[in-house]
Amino acid sequence: MAFITLALLEIVLGIDNIIFLSILVQRLPARLQHRARLGGLALAMLTRIVLLFSIVWLTRLVQPWLQLAGRSFSGRDVVLLLGGLFLLAKSVLEIHQTLEGPAPDAGRARPRVQLLAVIVQIGLIDIVFSLDSVFTAVGLVRELPVMVAAIVVAILVMMWVSGSISAFISRYPTI
Repeated sequence: MAFITLALLEIVLGIDNIIFLSILVQRLPARLQHRARLGGLALAMLTRIVLLFSIVWLTRLVQPWLQLAGRSFSGRDVVLLLGGLFLLAKSVLEIHQTLEGPAPDAGRARPRVQLLAVIVQIGLIDIVFSLDSVFTAVGLVRELPVMVAAIVVAILVMMWVSGSISAFISRYPTI
C-alpha cells in the first residue's frame, strides 16, 4: 500500500516537472522533442535516485549535530526540518503563483537550442523540482527499495504521458 501511495504522490508531484519539460522541449525541432523528453526524464530519474540515497543517508544520522536551547538536533532532525520548510515555502509560492498568474514574459518565445543542452537542463532543473517528491518519499516510507521503485514507476508514467501533455501545452499555451 505504501508503494502505491508513494508512486501516485510522485506522479502528482511530478506534474510541474512535466510542464516545465514541455516548455523546454518546444524550443527544439519537432523531430528531437520526443528524444529530449525521454532523455531528460531518464536523467531526472537518475538524479532523483541519487538525491534520494543522499537524503536517506542523512536521515540515518541520529547522533546529535547541534545543541540549541537545551535541545539536541541530529542530522535526521535537520534534514526533515529543512525538507518541511522547503515544502512549506514551495506550497506558498505555488498558491501565490496560482492567485497572481504567470510573470508577464512567461509566454515570450525563446531561441531554439541543442538536444543535449535541453536534456541537461531538464536533469538539472529536476533536482529542484524533485526535492518535494524526495522529501515526501523519505517522510512517508522507511524502506529505500520501495522509495526507489516508486520513483522509477512515476518517471516511467511521466515518460508515457509527457508527449500528450506537451501536445496539450503546445495547443493551449495560455492555460
